[in-house]
Amino acid sequence: MRPGVHRVFMEMALEEARCAGARGEVPVGAVLVKNGVVIARGGNTREGAGDALGHAELEVIREGCRVLGGWRLSGCTLYVTLEPCPMCAGACLNARLDRVVYGAADPAAGCLGSKINLFDLDFAQRPRIVAGVLEEECGRLLADFFADKR
Repeated sequence: MRPGVHRVFMEMALEEARCAGARGEVPVGAVLVKNGVVIARGGNTREGAGDALGHAELEVIREGCRVLGGWRLSGCTLYVTLEPCPMCAGACLNARLDRVVYGAADPAAGCLGSKINLFDLDFAQRPRIVAGVLEEECGRLLADFFADKR
């Protein structure tokens, strides 16, 4: 996939992150793409829903399964503004995603290289990883959000 294409879809994920931030959520957004077409998009919903599972990645994986009519998301790429946590990295494995593209690293909880790379373990199918797409913009959105909270 051409690098410019990653930027286009990450821009969409950033827009979802901005929307989440405007709702008082930690500004993380995600977009799920198959064959160049967006099939799901969303942001964090934990605060509004009072649900620990309300991560952007899980929201779009759930919607992608609904749209495609099954739990296997083979051929899909997930774009997310923040490196997935253990729960979300596990969901990416279980959904059989082809690729995960993320923006900012998460030194506190990231499981695609920061704390551990879950995809390095011996699972039957492991998504490819593209890290650091629009990293500065994704990181700045999070930093600004938390600075405003202080």
